[in-house]
Amino acid sequence: MWVIAMFDLPVDTKAARRAYARFRKELLNDGFTMMQFSVYIRHCASIDNAELHAARMGALVPEKGEVRFLTITDNQFGRIRVFLGKKRQKTSAAPAQLQLF
Repeated sequence: MWVIAMFDLPVDTKAARRAYARFRKELLNDGFTMMQFSVYIRHCASIDNAELHAARMGALVPEKGEVRFLTITDNQFGRIRVFLGKKRQKTSAAPAQLQLF
């Protein structure tokens, strides 16, 4: 599963910029990586794990902001089409699953 965090947070005041930076730092600390500006992604082993991370980050949303969390499967993530200008770019490969023996 993939969790996609999409957000619009104000940065019009010093306090708002601090809240934005704090939220972004918490996303990174929780294992999210930037996909594009204001869109961060995190791979999770299961839907339960994905919901846990979305809830954890949802609790940290700044008071004057909007964040949406979307969960999609590895298969759906692999079907993302990326365009840069007129050229199609390959999508990021899903990370290898941890295997315990």
